[in-house]
Amino acid sequence: DERRHPPGLRRHRRRLRQQAREWRSGEAYSLFLFTNEGRRLAGGINLSNVRRGVAPAASVGYWMGQPYAGQGLMTDGLRATLPFVFDDLRLHRLEAACLPHNEPSKAVLAKVGFHEEGLARQYLRINGQWADHLLFALLRADYDTLLRESR
Repeated sequence: DERRHPPGLRRHRRRLRQQAREWRSGEAYSLFLFTNEGRRLAGGINLSNVRRGVAPAASVGYWMGQPYAGQGLMTDGLRATLPFVFDDLRLHRLEAACLPHNEPSKAVLAKVGFHEEGLARQYLRINGQWADHLLFALLRADYDTLLRESR
């Protein structure tokens, strides 16, 4: 019945089931950011492409709803994921990429402690077009330094 289960809701349910499977398998972890006031969904953080073995790492991506942008919520949210990434998952490296002109995203990564590593040509396909991205990483050693400095 379309009224009880509209197509958009079915898509969201399918995506949530997929995210639960990925979480259980350790492949990816989807996290949501909510405001303290009103408990409104403000954004999300996705840890994906989780790798083990000789190069334990993951990629991080994130999004923020426009009404909540520029308030420091993503910086706080990304910082809050670091103990999960480095202590619980025991990864060595967390990688991020952003468009070279995305100044807000570059600022978030810098504030959290990521280091810029270079330019990846035609790295991701966005709206059907290959786009160059800046690559960033935060290592376990960087995280340990951040912990020492915060004490």
